Amino acid sequence: MSHEDFPTERPAVVTCGLPYANGDLHIGHLRTYVGGDVFARALRRLGQRTAFVSGSDMHGTPVAVNAEREGVAPEEFALRWHETYEATFPRFGVEFDNYGHTHDETNTELTTEIVRALDEAGYVYEKEILVAYDPEEDQYLPDRYVEGTCPYCGAKARGDECDEGCQRHLEPGEVEDPVSIVTGNPAEYRERTHKFFRVSEFQEYLQGFIDRLEGTSNARNQPREWIEGELKDWCITRDMDWGIDYPGEGSEDLVLYVWVDAPIEYVSSTKQYTERVGADEYDWEETWRDAGEVVHVIGRDIIQHHTVFWPAMLRGVGYTEPRAVMASGFVTLGGKGFSTSRNRAVWADEYLDEGFHPDPLRYYIATNGGFQQDVDFSWEKFAERVNGELVGTVGNFVYRSLLFAHREYGGTPDAPLSDEVRERIEGAIADFDEAVNDYDVRAVGRSTVRLAQFGNEYIQRNEPWKLTDDDSERAAQVIRDCVQLAKAVAVLFQPIAPDAAERLWGQLNEDGSVHDATLDAALAEPAASFDAPSELFEKIEAERVEELNEKLEARVAEATEEDAETGADADAAADADDGDGDGEAESDAPDAPADLEPLVDERVGFEEFQGLDLRVGEIVRAEPIEGADKLLRLEVDVGVETRQIVAGLRQLHDAADLPGTRVVVVANLEKAELFGVESDGMVLAAGEAADLLTTHGDAPPGTKVR
Repeated sequence: MSHEDFPTERPAVVTCGLPYANGDLHIGHLRTYVGGDVFARALRRLGQRTAFVSGSDMHGTPVAVNAEREGVAPEEFALRWHETYEATFPRFGVEFDNYGHTHDETNTELTTEIVRALDEAGYVYEKEILVAYDPEEDQYLPDRYVEGTCPYCGAKARGDECDEGCQRHLEPGEVEDPVSIVTGNPAEYRERTHKFFRVSEFQEYLQGFIDRLEGTSNARNQPREWIEGELKDWCITRDMDWGIDYPGEGSEDLVLYVWVDAPIEYVSSTKQYTERVGADEYDWEETWRDAGEVVHVIGRDIIQHHTVFWPAMLRGVGYTEPRAVMASGFVTLGGKGFSTSRNRAVWADEYLDEGFHPDPLRYYIATNGGFQQDVDFSWEKFAERVNGELVGTVGNFVYRSLLFAHREYGGTPDAPLSDEVRERIEGAIADFDEAVNDYDVRAVGRSTVRLAQFGNEYIQRNEPWKLTDDDSERAAQVIRDCVQLAKAVAVLFQPIAPDAAERLWGQLNEDGSVHDATLDAALAEPAASFDAPSELFEKIEAERVEELNEKLEARVAEATEEDAETGADADAAADADDGDGDGEAESDAPDAPADLEPLVDERVGFEEFQGLDLRVGEIVRAEPIEGADKLLRLEVDVGVETRQIVAGLRQLHDAADLPGTRVVVVANLEKAELFGVESDGMVLAAGEAADLLTTHGDAPPGTKVR
C-alpha cells in the first residue's frame, strides 16, 4: 500500500460490505454498492489497475433464525438470496469483477488458514465466559437469539450490538436482563469455553493505522474511542451449527463468529477473480500480500469492524492493511426511516418494474450530499433532480449540440478546439482526479454536471444558429467545441451513469466502448461524422410522481393495518427480518420517528427568537484540545472578527478537513470555559453525527441568519 495519489503502480481492490443473505434489497441498500461501483469505475478512468469485489454474507444467527421460520436449511435459504443479489446488482450497473459468498469453498479454506495462522502465532486463546442459555429449549443463545439491555447506555440491545442505542459491539454475556427470542422467556447465563482473538495486542499498531487511514472522516474518527481507550479482546466463536467450524481439536461444537469469515471474503473474492482471469491480468497476492491499494466501501454501522477487528486480523497474518475506508450515510424515505415490516420502502425490483432506468437512481444517491451524509429519497426530490440536472442540464446540452452538429455538418465541424473550451475540459479532468483522491463520490458526478452547465451557457452565449450565415467559421468553431464537450461528458460521467455514457459514446460514433476509455479520451479528436442523437434521459411528469406516492402510501397503510390486526411489533419484526449489522453494508436508517426527540410544547415569541444573533461563519482553523476526547478548538471567521469556539466535534469530524467549512454560529451566546479554553459562541449541528449546519449558497462570513 502507498499513500501516493491515484493512479499508482500497485494494484487496487475496491470492496463493498457484504449484503446479508436475508431478504429483499431496497434502494437504501444500494447506497454503498453504487458508491463502490462509482469509485471503482473512477479509479479505472485514472488508469488505476482495479478489481471490484464483494459477496453475500451467508452465516450468522439471523440467517439461521429465518431459515428455521421457513422450515428450510440455512444453506438453502441463504443461497436463494445470494442468487437474487447476484442477479440484481448488474441491473443497477453495479458490476463486480467477482461476487462470491462466505460459504463457498474458497472462503472456507482461506478462513480456516487465516484462523490457524493467528492461533499458531499466539493471537488466540481460550477463556471461560458467561453465555446466555435457554433452559426450556436446552440450548445456548448466540447473538441474535438473545435480546436485553445494553450495559453501556441502557437501550434495548441485541446479543452482539446495541443497535438502538450507542451502536457498540457487544461481546457474549454483556447484555443485561437477557431474554431468549426462541421462547420469549428470560434467559440465564452459564459458563462456556470460547476462543478469543487478542485485539488488545494490536492497540499501538491500530493507533498508528487510524492516523494513516484515508477515506471518509467518520471512518477515522468513530473508532478512536475504542482504539485510544481500553481495547478489549474479541470472542470469535459461537455456539451454533451454521457457519465455518473453528479449526482445531476440542472445538467441534463451535463455529466462527460471522465477523471473522465475512471480511475474509474480500480476499477470497479477489482470489477467485485472479483464478478466472489469470495472475498476469490481476494478481490477488500482489494486492493482499505485497501491499496493494485496499479500499473498503461500507455503511457507517460497521465502521468499527473494518477499522479495529479487521486490520488487526490482517496485521496478525501479514496481509495488507486497508488504505482507505469510505463509510456512507443512511438513506431515508421522505424524511423517515425505511420500515421493511410496514412495506415502507422503495424496493430495488419495484424501481425497475416501474419502468425507471438505473442511471438516474445512481446519480441521485451518489450525488445527493457527501458520501458520509444521510440521503433522503422522495419521489418529488428524485423527479426534481432528474428533470433539472439530468434532463435539463446534461441531456439538454448533449442533445441540442449533437443535433445541431449533425444537421449542419453531418458530425464534427472541421475546426480547431478553442483554448477556452480546452482549458474548461482540463479543469473538469482535474476536478475529477481530485474528487477520486479525496474519496468524494459526489464530486465525481458534480464535475460532469458543471461541465454540462458550462456547455449550455457557452452555446447560449455564442448562439451558433445565428452565425451559420454571417460568420460560418465562428459557427463551426462553437459547434466543434460543443462536440468536444459532449465527448468529455461521456468520459467523465461513465462512473455515475454508465449506460447513458455508453449510449452517448455510440451517438458520437466513437470506436470501442466508453468503459475502456481513460481521462485523456476527453480531449481526443471526436469522430468526423455521426448520426442524429436521441435523448439520454426521460422527464418524470408530476402526475407520475403523484401516482407513485399513492402506491407507496397504500402499501404502508395496508402493512400497518396488518400489524395492528396481528398485534405485531413492527420494529422488532423489521430487526429480525433485515438482519443488518452482521457483515452487511446496511444503508437504510432505523425508523426515524422512534429515534427523534419529541417536539417541545413550550413556544418562544418572535421577539425572543430575534434576540439570537445567528451568523454565517467560516472555520479557518481547527485543533484538538489536550485532555478532551470530544472537543476541538475552532477559529471561526464571522465577518467582523475571528472567534474562538470550543465544539464537541473531535470524534465526528477530522480537524484537518474543517478549515474552509461554512457553519452557522450563535454569536451572542454567553462566553464559557471548557477544559481551560474560552469559547465565544456556538457552532450549530444536527443529530448525533454532528451534521454541521451550513448555507445552500455562498453567503459570506458575517451574514445574519434570519
